[in-house]
Amino acid sequence: MKFIKPVVFAALIAGLLSACQTASQHAADVRAAQDGDRVTVGKVQREIRVGMTNAQVVEVLGAPNMVTTDEQRRENWVYDKIATDTAYSSSSGGVNALILGGGLVGNAGLAGGAGGAGYSSGAGARSTSQRTLTIIIKYDDQNKVRDFSYRSSSF
Repeated sequence: MKFIKPVVFAALIAGLLSACQTASQHAADVRAAQDGDRVTVGKVQREIRVGMTNAQVVEVLGAPNMVTTDEQRRENWVYDKIATDTAYSSSSGGVNALILGGGLVGNAGLAGGAGGAGYSSGAGARSTSQRTLTIIIKYDDQNKVRDFSYRSSSF
C-alpha cells in the first residue's frame, strides 16, 4: 500500500502538469516556427527594393513560380503563394469510478465485489482559412528591380 500511494500521486501530478494546448495556441506555435521561411507582405515591404539584382531577390524570396518577358524582353517574376490553415480542437471529460472489494465470509468463504459508474462527454471544433499572396517583380535591362507590386487576400 505504501508503494501505491506515491505512484498514484506521481501519475496525478504528471497528468496535471501535461495540460494540452488549445487548437489556436498550437496553430500559433506552428505559424511562429514557419515564419522564418515564409514569404509575407511584411518581408516584401521590408526587404525588396528598386535596384536590387535578381540574385538578391532570390536570396530574400526564393525562386519565382513563373518568369515571363515583356515586349522589350525584360523579365517579370511572379510569386504566387497559397496557404491553408486548419485548426482542430477537441475536448472530452468525465468521471469514472471503480470499486473493488473482497473479504472473508463465514468459515473461510471468500466474497468479492466490483462495481463501476461513469459519465463522459466530448466536443470538437474545426476552423479552416486560406491566404494568398501574389508578388510581381519587374526587371530592367540590367536585371535589376525596376518596379514591384503585391496583393494579399485572406478568406
